[in-house]
Amino acid sequence: MLPKLLAGLTLGSALLLAPAAWAQKTYLHCGRLLDMRQDRAQTEVTVIIEKGRIVAVERGYTTPAASQDKVVDLKNRTVLPGLIDCHVHLEGETSKDNYLKEFTQNPADVAFSSLEYARKTLQAGFTTVRDLGGSGVNLALRNAINRGQVVGPRIFTAGKAISGTGGHMDPTNGYRLDLMGMPGPADGVANGPDQGRQAVREQYKRGADLIKIASTGGVLSVAKDGSAPQFTEEEIRAVVQTARDLGLNVACHAHGAEGMKRAIRAGVTSIEHGTLMDDETIQLMKKYGTWYVPTITAGKSVADSAAKNPTYYPPLVTPKALAIGPKLQGTFGRAYKAGVKIAFGTDASVFRHGVNAFEFRYMVEAGMPPLQALRAATVNAAELLGQTPNLGTVEPGKLADLVAVEGDPVQDINVMQRVRFVMKQGVVYRQE
Repeated sequence: MLPKLLAGLTLGSALLLAPAAWAQKTYLHCGRLLDMRQDRAQTEVTVIIEKGRIVAVERGYTTPAASQDKVVDLKNRTVLPGLIDCHVHLEGETSKDNYLKEFTQNPADVAFSSLEYARKTLQAGFTTVRDLGGSGVNLALRNAINRGQVVGPRIFTAGKAISGTGGHMDPTNGYRLDLMGMPGPADGVANGPDQGRQAVREQYKRGADLIKIASTGGVLSVAKDGSAPQFTEEEIRAVVQTARDLGLNVACHAHGAEGMKRAIRAGVTSIEHGTLMDDETIQLMKKYGTWYVPTITAGKSVADSAAKNPTYYPPLVTPKALAIGPKLQGTFGRAYKAGVKIAFGTDASVFRHGVNAFEFRYMVEAGMPPLQALRAATVNAAELLGQTPNLGTVEPGKLADLVAVEGDPVQDINVMQRVRFVMKQGVVYRQE
């Protein structure tokens, strides 16, 4: 009854029910369980949940100890930990008029749209995401979800991302000259080490969970070059050191090799996209233990949109989309085979929210075994987030984030696109 009841409620209502529900235990009867601690599935397993956390994982289908305890029948499903997407942007979604929206939407419009994107993401089985840059609405969305006011995944957000003047994150790229102004650290634009430190502190003050920078150009920014370095190594070091002092990791958008190398040597935690990484970059990532978040789906999506409709993007963007987008999958394959640490990330917003699981298929096509692709979105992603004590595996003590799919994803990774059950912190949000 609980899933049907929740279907008509907001997340706030769902969480108001949680204290009463937490007086009970929930027993998930799992036909197949991928707990991600082992390289094989267990069959006929019961996962017992109390107060939003897993308290036991038992062989066989355990009978509830008390009459008020609940049983969820997943005997014909494969159950695994809640999925984690380490690169999304929940404030927006691709459209032909996306660039015009900057001049027509108010923050409230962005906020209302983000509610639907968050809901779709959770319904797709992604119970946790890392939001890597927006206007600041992403911070409010995180807080609203945490307060139980709206439905969505657990969010770790960078607030506003940071780059140099004219860089990938400069919010005035492509504007008329009299509209450009001089955006500074509070706007995510920093030049020189001192402004870099100020920009980090600004996002820390606003409540960011991590810092996002762009060390090279990007595809969708209205600027000519998508791969040249746009920060000096000294500037990146200032950002990284300031972030570390404040207890924050740094994610780094980068397409070109030189910008990646500077960022890796300066100590960033992850490289996002990494399209044009060369062998030296790969070796540096292994040496420094830098994570790679590939976002293959985004590359395929922008290339496809530009090829099908030459006017979908502004003229400066289309050549970059066609040149850079198709390379991501091949880069990912090389990085994986070389032993680079990989965490799952899609850049959802560049394509429509809720289809994040396409990334699994592209990872497997590039040579990663299905089980390793699933580990990238669970165990590895939890480690990148610093959330290993809470997320990434199905075992006692972890938060009760679980999803279930039809079929066996180890045999057919495409079943990850058919999520039929979603639980986040002990509350069921989808059950079919």
